[in-house]
Amino acid sequence: MNNFKIDSKFHSIKELILDNIVNFNSKGKILVNGQRNAIKLFDVDDITLNIKSFKKPNLVNKIAYRYFRKSKASRSFEFASKLMEMQIGTPQPVAFFEHFDLVGLNESYYVCEHLENVFEFRAIVQNEDFTNREEIIRQFTRFTFQMHQNGVEFLDHSPGNTLIKDNYNGSYSFYLVDLNRMKFHNTIDFQTRMKNLSKITHKKDMIEVMSNEYVKLSGEPEAVVFETMWKLTADFQFRFHRKKRIKKKLKFWKK
Repeated sequence: MNNFKIDSKFHSIKELILDNIVNFNSKGKILVNGQRNAIKLFDVDDITLNIKSFKKPNLVNKIAYRYFRKSKASRSFEFASKLMEMQIGTPQPVAFFEHFDLVGLNESYYVCEHLENVFEFRAIVQNEDFTNREEIIRQFTRFTFQMHQNGVEFLDHSPGNTLIKDNYNGSYSFYLVDLNRMKFHNTIDFQTRMKNLSKITHKKDMIEVMSNEYVKLSGEPEAVVFETMWKLTADFQFRFHRKKRIKKKLKFWKK
């Protein structure tokens, strides 16, 4: 059994999109070939489509995604559509596709328009000499603040999940990707807002800029914003590196 949903704007190319999904393994240009997921690009008419194939779920998740919770592909499409309604940047959602076998979910795909001429926020973290670095950080902070004002908690708000486009007029556009883990609230409390920024960067100078800009927007005391953001970042970094050490030890003992 298949489940396919497409945005009304793209009904005219529905069959072409379906054909690319069905023939995902033999068609398209590889963009990402990860251990968990794969992303390929497909040219359809004058549009470049970005199709993400999610890793086949294990037995428990096969059943869960069939009967108890929405698949990552379904959530990605739903959350992207919500972000578009809120005018929060994300690549234009196009469709999602699910294939179920007798047990549960077997394959799933999320389709969106591909963005050209963008770079990851990660580039700002890694390159301290990046052109207009501080201004990009400040504009990114304003983007995040507006997201919080709209009640959006992006659980994977990390440096690889925000794409940035230079508008060449002093302004930058920001686009959230990898959307399957999000929460939507009426309001977001201060602690949750700060925690939501804790995965962005480990660099103190960036956090100083982010906290300074967030203060201007929120009216919170600057010392409180910086100290909270810095502590939550340090806590996240500690957990992250501890997890890596544990994984490394487990791999060693498996050899």
